[in-house]
Amino acid sequence: MRAAVLREYNGDLSLQDVPDPVCPADGVVLKVLACGICRSDWHGWVGEHPKVKPGDIPGHEYCGEVVEAGPLANWRVGDRVIAPFILSCGSCPDCRSGHSNSCAHQLVPGFGRPGAYAEYIAVPHAHNLTRLPDTLSPVLAAGLGCRVTTAWHALTGRAALQAGEWLAVHGTGGIGLSVLLLGRALGARVIVVDIVPERLEHALSLGAELAFDARDGDVAQRIIAATGRGAHVSVEALGIPATTNASIECLRPLGRHVQVGLPTGHTATMQINMNAVYMKQLAVYGTRGMPSWRYPSLLDLIERGVVDVRPIVAREVPLSAASVELRAFGGPMPPGVAVISEFRG
Repeated sequence: MRAAVLREYNGDLSLQDVPDPVCPADGVVLKVLACGICRSDWHGWVGEHPKVKPGDIPGHEYCGEVVEAGPLANWRVGDRVIAPFILSCGSCPDCRSGHSNSCAHQLVPGFGRPGAYAEYIAVPHAHNLTRLPDTLSPVLAAGLGCRVTTAWHALTGRAALQAGEWLAVHGTGGIGLSVLLLGRALGARVIVVDIVPERLEHALSLGAELAFDARDGDVAQRIIAATGRGAHVSVEALGIPATTNASIECLRPLGRHVQVGLPTGHTATMQINMNAVYMKQLAVYGTRGMPSWRYPSLLDLIERGVVDVRPIVAREVPLSAASVELRAFGGPMPPGVAVISEFRG
């Protein structure tokens, strides 16, 4: 099969033919229909994720068609499925308690096992998969494996966002746009923060009530001034100190900060304004992925037209363009995300 292989950090991925994957007994082999290019992939590409090594195939945000099913997998050839990026074991205490995104034995494609920048991918623990609705294109569905699901769980499974609350979003990449669209669908008043004017304008066109350029001074104080007391919920979507502290500091007393951006490599440990956490008695939540059993609640909103995820995807690219897209994460980016939809090119 054709795959894009990491040969050296910060270098172009190598397009090459590699052996087809072997089907796990409890899993499936998918023909990859689409795979998102995510900032988490970039962290691995630059060498800042401990599980990503030269020789690996990236890609964790994918959907596909079953071409082979193991004897213990409850799927058939021809089924089209969405795959969460966290493949939980299904039997550990976390899985049994409904928190499969905290599974102690989880597997993550692209991070320690072959990913989906390839024509085919082996997916163990196929109980995690969800059927792809006929109304949802593979390109849009690819984002449901990571960005949209992560945003949904951050807002509903962690922060318990309520209608009418002020929601601040720091960073308007794939996660940030997902938080904006879902927050609006839940009835929140959304404020977005970024440093790229085009992205701020795009967010306003999608329903953000306010948009602040973080280069124009103390964004936390501007959010407090605009809302009266501060945001009720604030989501950090980049994983860097400046936006993490801005997210914490923009909250009102008893507000909720949700850390969605991935802190890894040189940002794994950062200096945080804990005095703000203490004085305002804030709640600080970490979140990563979404338990697979929560897919129906999200798919129901999408299928009923309550939320439109189409604005998240800005461009479809061939596999050969993955390196260009990864390199772009190192600087200011245009609105929307890229999805690989052609795997021979």
